[in-house]
Amino acid sequence: MVVHVVAVGRVRDAALRAACEDYLRRARRGLKIRVAEVPDAGRRAPTPAAARRLEAMRLDAAVPPGAYTVALTRTGRPLSSDAFARLLGQWREGARDVAVLLGGAFGLDDRLLAAADLQLSLSPLTLPHDLARLLVLEQIYRAGTILRGEPYHKGRG
Repeated sequence: MVVHVVAVGRVRDAALRAACEDYLRRARRGLKIRVAEVPDAGRRAPTPAAARRLEAMRLDAAVPPGAYTVALTRTGRPLSSDAFARLLGQWREGARDVAVLLGGAFGLDDRLLAAADLQLSLSPLTLPHDLARLLVLEQIYRAGTILRGEPYHKGRG
C-alpha cells in the first residue's frame, strides 16, 4: 500500500514547506508515501466554482487507478489520531493504495467529494490548504508511530 497525498498547489512558505518535508521524511520510515502536486487554477478560472472544477480534473488525473480516496473537507468525518491509525492499519492490510485529496484555496469540487470513499475532517475550522497539508502529513506520521507502538503519540494517558 502506498499513501498518496494529492494536493492542489505548492507550499510556498519556506517554514511550512520545511515542516511538511520533515514529516514526510519521518513518515517514510514506516510507510510508503508519495506527494503529488497539481497546479492550482490561478487566474484561469473566473469563479471559485470554476476553479474547483478545473482543480478537480487535475486531482482526479493524479489519483492512481483503484486507490481508496479520502477527501479532506471541514464538513467530513472527524477522527481521533487513534481512530485514523486504526483506519490506516486496515488500509495497509487491504494492500490497496490510498489517495488523500487536498483542495486549493476554494476547497474541493462537490463531484470529488461525492465520489470519495471517505470525507475526512481535520477540523471544523477552515484551514489554509498549506496548513492542512502539514496537518495531514503529521497525522500520517503519527498514525504510523501508533501502529508501530512508538512513544511519539501522547494521546493515551
